[in-house]
Amino acid sequence: MQRRDVVKLMAAASLAAIGLGAPEVARAAEHAQAALQGGAPAYTPIFFTKTEWPVVRSLADLVIPKDARSGGATDAGVPEFMDFIMNENPGSQKWMRDGLKWLTAEHRTRFNRDFVQGSAAQQREVLNDIAFPKKAKPAFKAGVEFFTRFRDLTSSGFWTSRMGVKDIGYMGNITLSAWDGCPEPQLAKLGVSYKMSMRAVRKG
Repeated sequence: MQRRDVVKLMAAASLAAIGLGAPEVARAAEHAQAALQGGAPAYTPIFFTKTEWPVVRSLADLVIPKDARSGGATDAGVPEFMDFIMNENPGSQKWMRDGLKWLTAEHRTRFNRDFVQGSAAQQREVLNDIAFPKKAKPAFKAGVEFFTRFRDLTSSGFWTSRMGVKDIGYMGNITLSAWDGCPEPQLAKLGVSYKMSMRAVRKG
């Protein structure tokens, strides 16, 4: 399974985990889209400080980087999505702010430079210590909790964006003149068939 697909699966459960409802997510997605249309580099954060903003953008792209299929998190407006969510949810602000401080302090302690100034290898070294909860050392508990929530929020922001919906290959909102059923390869993957379904109907 591709790394991006793993993060996509995690996004499916992340909205409920961070206490976001569909209407709020929709408003955040609209906010992010509007920011992109207005020119993302010129966007002025509502919640994040000038110091935090570059870290958020850098970290989001490390969670979902560009690939051959589509752009990365910042291309999809994920930081702007996060900014809206944080501003609308005072209860979530502390973990985000404390987590960004933890990440900055940890990177400075190891490499004597801010996270956004670190090399790709240096950034990966810190993230590898907090990206896998079951393998992480107790000393990194605060970092693990922050990164898990940040990754969930990044996933939610990406796969509710126009770019993310296209990345999934969503085919909704299209009128079909005919329905030929689920393709055989997908049925085989699920271990089901239309014959099995008909037998179940007859038994019912």
